[in-house]
Amino acid sequence: MTRVAFLRIAVAVTAGVIVSTAPGSGRADPEAAPIFVTNVPAGYRDWRLISVAHEEGELNDIRAILGNDIAITAYREGKLPLPEGAIIARIAWRHVPSEENNKVFGRAQSFVPGDPPPWYLQFMVKDSKKYAATGGWGYAQFDKDGKSGPEKDLKACFPCHQAIKARDFVFTRYTP
Repeated sequence: MTRVAFLRIAVAVTAGVIVSTAPGSGRADPEAAPIFVTNVPAGYRDWRLISVAHEEGELNDIRAILGNDIAITAYREGKLPLPEGAIIARIAWRHVPSEENNKVFGRAQSFVPGDPPPWYLQFMVKDSKKYAATGGWGYAQFDKDGKSGPEKDLKACFPCHQAIKARDFVFTRYTP
């Protein structure tokens, strides 16, 4: 192999390493980061329970609110604002009566998870630098197939959460 060929290969490999390890945001201005998260955080189904919730009205769902280890530790220690790297997940299902259980109880009193609503999986990711424009939180929602919600829907998250700024923009309280 000639020195020129070797040099060309070395330059190509070096350039490939630089490109593959560079930040992939494609944005020159870090303040211009989107307010939404585009990937489902790995392992979220193994996170610990923060609380449960039932929403009525148009939503009519029941929810499990989960947190990664960072979020759980902060909740248990009563720390607000939540620290960098905290992630909160919300998994929702339609709130439906259980005819099978109600027959046993002799009256309508039992409700169970039904089908998931269109955007059954939501996340809040704490990164004060990346999501500075939205109180330090990035928002995400996904359907049952893992498809991300439309940007217009995600832009509605922060305005709703602004009403609870004093609680670090988080609705859910820890239920030990």
